[in-house]
Amino acid sequence: MNQTLQAIFLDVGNTLRVVIKDVEFMTQAKTDLVKLIGTQQPEPAFFEEMDARWKAYRKRAKELYVEVSEKELWTKWLLPDYPMETVAPMSGQLTRLWRDHSGRRIPRPDVKTTIPELHKRGYILGIIANTITEREIPDWIESDGLTDYFQAIVLSSKVGIRKPNPEIFLEAARRVGIEPAKCAYVGDNPARDVVGARSAGYGLTILILEPDSATSVVLTDEHKPDHVIRQLSELLDIFPPLS
Repeated sequence: MNQTLQAIFLDVGNTLRVVIKDVEFMTQAKTDLVKLIGTQQPEPAFFEEMDARWKAYRKRAKELYVEVSEKELWTKWLLPDYPMETVAPMSGQLTRLWRDHSGRRIPRPDVKTTIPELHKRGYILGIIANTITEREIPDWIESDGLTDYFQAIVLSSKVGIRKPNPEIFLEAARRVGIEPAKCAYVGDNPARDVVGARSAGYGLTILILEPDSATSVVLTDEHKPDHVIRQLSELLDIFPPLS
C-alpha cells in the first residue's frame, strides 16, 4: 500500500449503509408523507405523479452532475403546485419521508468497528455522497456515535454538484487540507466513484460490491478500481497503521 496516503473518503449509500425493504416502515413513511403534505389525491395517484416528477429531476441531476437544495427540490421539482411558503419550511421532513418510503437504511455490520480502527491508525476520514438530504446523514452519524471520526462531510445537496464531477472530490480534499494524490475513495459505483475520484487525482480507489453483484458489474479499464472488497472491514487489510 502507498504509505503516502493520509485521507480516506467514503460513500454512504451501499458503502456505509444499505437499504432493506421493511414493508411496515415504508408504508408508514408513505402515510406520513401524504399526511404532512395534506394532499386530497388518492395515495396511488399521488405517488404516481411524485414518481414521474422524481424521475425527471433525477435525469437532469445525473446528466448535469448537479444537485439542488432540499428547499428547491420540493418547491420547484416535486411539489411545484403547492404554496412555497408552506412547502419550504418542511422540506427536510419531506426529504426524510421520501427516502424512507423506499426502504430502511441501516449501517453495514462492520461500520462501527472499521471506522474507529481506521481513525486509530492515523487516517483522516471523510464522507463524499450524492444525496438529496441535508441532515439525515449527519444525524445518522451522530446517533451512531461516529461524528468524531469524520473530519469532513461533503454532500451533493449542500455543495450543489454530484459525483462523478471531480470538483466534489477536490472540495473534500481541500476541507481536510490533504492533496488529492494522498487521498483514497471507497464507493460502490464504478462510473461515479472510481471515475470521479480518479479524475480528481486521488491516489487510490476502492469498490465495495455485494457478493451477488460481483459477476454482474462490468469493470472496464476506465472503471476498474485499485481494489475490490466485499466487506467494509477488508479496508483494514489495505490501510495499515500510519507511522
